[in-house]
Amino acid sequence: MTTTRRGLLAGSAAVVVGAALDAPAAQARTGGGSGSGRKPTVVLVHGAFADASGWNGVASRLIRDGYPVIAPPNPLRSVASDSAYLAGILATLSGPLVLVAHSYGGIVVTNAATGNPNVKALVYVAAFVPDQGETLLGLQTKYPGSRLSEEALDFRPYGEGLVDGYIKKEFFHDVFAGDLSKATTELMWAGQRPADVRTLGEPSGAPAWKTIPSWYLVGRDDQVLPPAAQRFMARRAGAHTFEADASHVAMIAQPAATAALIKRAAR
Repeated sequence: MTTTRRGLLAGSAAVVVGAALDAPAAQARTGGGSGSGRKPTVVLVHGAFADASGWNGVASRLIRDGYPVIAPPNPLRSVASDSAYLAGILATLSGPLVLVAHSYGGIVVTNAATGNPNVKALVYVAAFVPDQGETLLGLQTKYPGSRLSEEALDFRPYGEGLVDGYIKKEFFHDVFAGDLSKATTELMWAGQRPADVRTLGEPSGAPAWKTIPSWYLVGRDDQVLPPAAQRFMARRAGAHTFEADASHVAMIAQPAATAALIKRAAR
């Protein structure tokens, strides 16, 4: 098995955090993230096999509560170019920012936020939180438990020697989105956006989490990124960590709980 075919990342997710987040989230509705009464802009970054629509349930709740929200497209072409793309978007935004990432989006946010003084908090939802020089494949396989193996993937070449990875239909629900209905996951599978498999072995740069406060939501039932790997990365980053009985895509199933976690970080 080649390194480009041993596993692939994921995209979009959600959570069941519970009552522990509810009271702080209520305070965030009136507190404002910057101390000046202005709520921070929340930037929602999706991962592979998904697009920004996976954040719709979360975004609608944040907007209703007065948070400016942007959910930009993640190109899913390479770690370096995707991070540069997001960094360019962040440079156009004024005021305090809270960056929220799922899965592959975590490595993009970790790189794009570095050196940006407007970023006040990072929120990782079942996401990769690499240190400098680490790769997605190395973190995904650091602990056992991922079912996103070569067997679960289709590979489709494009361009000159380039390959995209897709989750096969027969694996999509159980591996990627076990807490959603099969009718929903059939639509998600049909519209999935793949990642270039080169991203798996591309080393990460200087991590923003070393200088910016972070929050992490661990999905205990995640079949893509093992919970043990999530706990390891969250602990290393010094993140405020919560756990939920959730699959890799819990933000779609539990948008209210996900929004509550974000508002906690935005206080």
